[in-house]
Amino acid sequence: MDNVAPHELFPHVRIVMGMIIGLGITRMLTGIAGFIQHPDRYRVSMLHMLWVGSILLELVLFWWWEFGLSRIPNWSFGVYIFLIGYAIVLYLLSALLFPDNVAEYAGYEDFFINRRRWFFGLMATSFVLDVIDTLIKGTERWTQLSGDYLIQVPIGLALCLVACVFAQRWVQMSMAAVHLAYQGYWIGRIVHTMQ
Repeated sequence: MDNVAPHELFPHVRIVMGMIIGLGITRMLTGIAGFIQHPDRYRVSMLHMLWVGSILLELVLFWWWEFGLSRIPNWSFGVYIFLIGYAIVLYLLSALLFPDNVAEYAGYEDFFINRRRWFFGLMATSFVLDVIDTLIKGTERWTQLSGDYLIQVPIGLALCLVACVFAQRWVQMSMAAVHLAYQGYWIGRIVHTMQ
């Protein structure tokens, strides 16, 4: 692989990442379709659906932001493994929202509340991985980001800690709303820079 140009490696890496992200999106859409196909099987929960929407959006945004990797001048196996690991963390978030079976729980919300430490632990991990991912993309990427990105990570980590500790529904709903609002902010920035 030493003789391969970076622009030739990027499509290969993107395909593997795309497969993992695609599995996460598929899991989410299959779960949503299950509610439509069997409306009486499980009660739809606003808390659960907010997180479903947020993580589905997170998967799409990850795919969008990873195009920045196309400018990396030097690829290594370590960077490749790191990116696959980051994609796996995002997939696991979707798997926790739509597990294989929730029969021993009162539904998806009950499962989510009981597995919140795993969920928010993975989400906190994704915040840290995002910083490393941004560093991999180079100093040019750092200069494109505003100062709010730098405070996003410590605030996100603090909110994940709060959501791990407190099982109250209002805390969980607030966390989901804050995460969705922040994603909306970044989408607005994407749209603005494309004009």
